[in-house]
Amino acid sequence: MSTSRFRSGLLTLLLLTAATVGLVQPASAATTAGARYVALGDSYSSGVGAGSYLSDSGSCQRSSKAYPSLWAAANAPASFAFTACSGATTSTVKSGQLAPLNSSTTLVSVTAGGNDVGFANVMQTCVLQSEATCVNAVNNAVAQVNGTLPGSLSSLYGAIRSRAPQARVVVLGYPRFYQLNGSCIAGLSETERTAINRGGDALNAMLAKQAANAGFTYSSVVDEFTGHEICSGNAWLHSVTVPVSNSYHPTAAGHSGGYLPAFRSVV
Repeated sequence: MSTSRFRSGLLTLLLLTAATVGLVQPASAATTAGARYVALGDSYSSGVGAGSYLSDSGSCQRSSKAYPSLWAAANAPASFAFTACSGATTSTVKSGQLAPLNSSTTLVSVTAGGNDVGFANVMQTCVLQSEATCVNAVNNAVAQVNGTLPGSLSSLYGAIRSRAPQARVVVLGYPRFYQLNGSCIAGLSETERTAINRGGDALNAMLAKQAANAGFTYSSVVDEFTGHEICSGNAWLHSVTVPVSNSYHPTAAGHSGGYLPAFRSVV
């Protein structure tokens, strides 16, 4: 090949590479700028435990300090619909929260699955009953994670994609509850805490798998909450508290320092 042809080919390659980079790089910015954002999910999205609940949210307890509200306040999307609700399951998200989704929606976030497998009941069992009963309750929840939950998630994710075919959909996971061998001197045993963490890991793994199957983006919050679990001495999660509904939910710091960065990192 002549020198001139080589240089011409190299120039063409460089221009094509630059054009490709130009197309790829702004993708995140394009999602954010002028976004039409819908926030779906359960109490981990609505903001139970963060306080400052919106007056029109009633028992759904949507908070101005929850990560969807914080992201919307920081990014001024073209539209923002916040339908996440305390106690929601994959089924009730599907039946009661999807109305704002349409072909113009560009961004969706969702947390769902924990209530399907009864993690609130697991935690109540672990707090009130024996170690063996606690571990058995976790094992039963993990069996549901591997048994019925995949179909429920697939159904929900399919409904989201059908209603919002152009949207970037972000599935967020759940924090690991306990720092093992941490600062707690009372309460659950290390065996119970280990089992609960194992159950949370199983749930997150299934969420990641089903999100990938649906072509959605999964974002873990485990790294963000590392060092801020219960028993860490600087927890971003409520332990057993009053009101009881706040127990095992992120604090306002958990949303601003945990969920928000995890969400922001993928949009």
